[in-house]
Amino acid sequence: MMDRMRQLAGAACGALAFMLLATGCAPDPTATPAPTGFSSEEEAFAAAEATYRAYVDALNQVDLSDPATFESVYAHLSGPALGDEKRSLTKLHADGWLVSGRSVVDGFYRVDEDELLAIACLDVSAVSLTDASGVSQVGAERPDVYAVQLRFTSSSEASPLRVSESTAIEDSRCA
Repeated sequence: MMDRMRQLAGAACGALAFMLLATGCAPDPTATPAPTGFSSEEEAFAAAEATYRAYVDALNQVDLSDPATFESVYAHLSGPALGDEKRSLTKLHADGWLVSGRSVVDGFYRVDEDELLAIACLDVSAVSLTDASGVSQVGAERPDVYAVQLRFTSSSEASPLRVSESTAIEDSRCA
């Protein structure tokens, strides 16, 4: 059961509410340069935090029985994170799973000055996930708060940043 929960948690693209229980991403070993179009690193990281918070808000609005609700989640993603999220939400929908509760971003920390890489602390203590037969898929060993390493990339002027990678990690700031 622990391996299944690690697999589900490790599959979390950002963080990412109930997705920490049922989705997955892996880090890309190549560095992504910081996006242009920002007047300072502080402005870029403020935009990254706003992007991640908007993503978590969109996840909190997902109804797994209604795939139309997935679109607002996808709007905040690109690259591997987008592909993983699409696969995860599609599978959860097809399998008839249900999610309830809300996740909350408890902290957001800059990791790298040369690229938009951050750590977010995501509190999922109020989130439950059940399979089609009503059996909880949340293991007793699930932590209440996850640390998620996030990489952001530029997409367009209308939506300058998107989460491109998300990996559940261990970080003492999120303990």
